[in-house]
Amino acid sequence: MVKLTASYFPIWCLNHWTKLGLLTVHLTLFSKHKHTYFVEPFLSTSSFVKNKYSHVKKYDQYRINCSFIYDLDPVEIGKVVEIKKKKIIDLKDEDVIAMTTNCQEYRTIREYHLKAVSPEEEKFPLAYSLVVHKDAIMVERLIHTIYSSQNVYCIHYDQKSSDTFKQALENLAKCFSNIFIASKLEVVEYAHISRLQADLNCLSDLLKSAVPWKYVINLCGQDFPLISNFKLVYELKRLNGGNMLETIRPSSSKKERFTHHYEFKKKYYGYMKLLEKTNIAKSPPPYNIEIFVGSAYFVLCRAFVQYILGNSHVQDFLEWSKDTYSPDEHFWATLVRMPGVPGQISREAEDITDFQSKTRLVKWNYHENYLYPPCTGIHIRSVCIYGTAELRWLLNRGHWFANKFDSKVDPILTKCLAEKIAG
Repeated sequence: MVKLTASYFPIWCLNHWTKLGLLTVHLTLFSKHKHTYFVEPFLSTSSFVKNKYSHVKKYDQYRINCSFIYDLDPVEIGKVVEIKKKKIIDLKDEDVIAMTTNCQEYRTIREYHLKAVSPEEEKFPLAYSLVVHKDAIMVERLIHTIYSSQNVYCIHYDQKSSDTFKQALENLAKCFSNIFIASKLEVVEYAHISRLQADLNCLSDLLKSAVPWKYVINLCGQDFPLISNFKLVYELKRLNGGNMLETIRPSSSKKERFTHHYEFKKKYYGYMKLLEKTNIAKSPPPYNIEIFVGSAYFVLCRAFVQYILGNSHVQDFLEWSKDTYSPDEHFWATLVRMPGVPGQISREAEDITDFQSKTRLVKWNYHENYLYPPCTGIHIRSVCIYGTAELRWLLNRGHWFANKFDSKVDPILTKCLAEKIAG
């Protein structure tokens, strides 16, 4: 007899309930917007935003109990299925501009004054590098969830982002003394050195900050935390000065990314220009550096950041990496293996995969049904945008952050994550 485990239960529910119609949720909505779901119902109809929906009277939305979702309650998960069939309305960039124009009102409605800080957190401040390019409200929710008054936050927005997006983040940063926009901003292109440079710009600024942070964490706009700041501090103290990131020996296909010269061709894919491999072979890396590969995302101790930003060998390696494909996916993974760096991981040590590193939990479609249960949201370029049925799995994996989230795909999951983290 096959036993259904807790992690697979919600996926079974979604597949069978939606196909066979075993569950029907009948809720009456008393407005003409019954086919619409507002991600932020209070703000969407308030004077704090652009008032596109100010004519909408108070109406009943599906009231989701996140504890029931976590406990795999079938009726509650069924409500989420019904919500995802509706037209999902979230706040636009211009709404975030309006919301953050009056900083005192903004901080009050988002209840920043209720964010308590423990003595342990006060003595162990953290730094964040946020490299973002769209959906100001998703960035705002991320910052709101990870915010703690003793920490410091650097935001790098893409120079080619919309003016409304840029203004929304400028407004947000001005509302806090410990949030700032990077002093140097890049035009960020996919898989290009500019993505790595954006983080380096923030790291340089963060070292100049008066906040004596212990660790730095980099995130993008579709990331979200899986634990509270208090628990994260506890976990980072246990590293005892070590670093946490993916670092593995490259496969033959990954080696192609840094053994040949890459350059932009006159091709565009949506928001991105595309790098293409040329027939020009690259020279070996300087100083006989052994290349490891991993993720663009890291948790690094302060001493490591100070070391690499002031080391001439590292700067030469950065220069060598400029014409490679996705240098951010080998730069950090390689440097953390270099002898003598603070928080060093030995070159002889075993691979640390993305699933083993606690830094960031990502579901790749080619590992589903093998390393983890299937995605209950949708896939974008092989990466799962999570659905609410994965709440329990996300919280129980032991990772600190996860990617990807999108309120237009699933408006409930980040709400429940924020609630469970705060609780």
